[in-house]
Amino acid sequence: MTLQQLDAIRDQLKNEMSGSSPNLQKVGQLLTQAKITLIELGAFVPVAGKTDPKVLTTARDILEMGAYYSIRIKDIASFERYIAQLNTYYHDLASVLPPSTQMYPLIGVNLLCLLSQNRLSDFHIALETIDSDQLQNNKCIKQAVDLEQFLMEGSYNKVWSTRSTVQGEEFMFFYDILISTIRHEIASCSEKAYEYLPLNDASTLLFLKNTEELLNFASERGWKVNPAEQKVYFGSEDNAAVEIPQEQIITRTLGYARELERIV
Repeated sequence: MTLQQLDAIRDQLKNEMSGSSPNLQKVGQLLTQAKITLIELGAFVPVAGKTDPKVLTTARDILEMGAYYSIRIKDIASFERYIAQLNTYYHDLASVLPPSTQMYPLIGVNLLCLLSQNRLSDFHIALETIDSDQLQNNKCIKQAVDLEQFLMEGSYNKVWSTRSTVQGEEFMFFYDILISTIRHEIASCSEKAYEYLPLNDASTLLFLKNTEELLNFASERGWKVNPAEQKVYFGSEDNAAVEIPQEQIITRTLGYARELERIV
């Protein structure tokens, strides 16, 4: 395989991914071909100074499209693998490669991916690799940074209200996962704080658009909905009485006391 053949595969991928409805099966096949070619050209594990920069640039383009492809097929593990490979190009090889227009959009998507999984330590580690100027001024990065700030404040309503400003299909994919994570967190707290809630209040609290969504969510959580009362009850096995073996605890405590007297 030659660089020209790798460039041809890259161009095919661009044409396919830029369409309104890309053939994802074909994209997957092209990515497989590209990986084989990268191995043959010695660029799958790139090393600065040993691999032709033109090959590295094409390889980076292909990996970026692979990351977007992974989101399209909703394969988060695959997306994370592509990002791990791209980090080498974005940081270790930055001095020998031209800038990539997809670098910060993909870093921003990755930040949102980490937030959606509540991996806050990894989120902050990733932030440390980003220029301070980009943290403040790059829309893709700032979008994720603002969401993390809202989460730290507990301002879940602000997270929800940013939905209309989320840009890009890839960002929206992980934003929806983040909202689902928040929704289940609120649900867990509600189960401990309330015996029941009115249906409208529960829908508002959980950022659900209508009663049908609430009914589906309630079924998922094992809640009981009373249509006549217009209430949802948070039934939980945790409310069951727990028997405390008082006599056994008293006997053991007295035994410990006797042993301490002997020691003294």
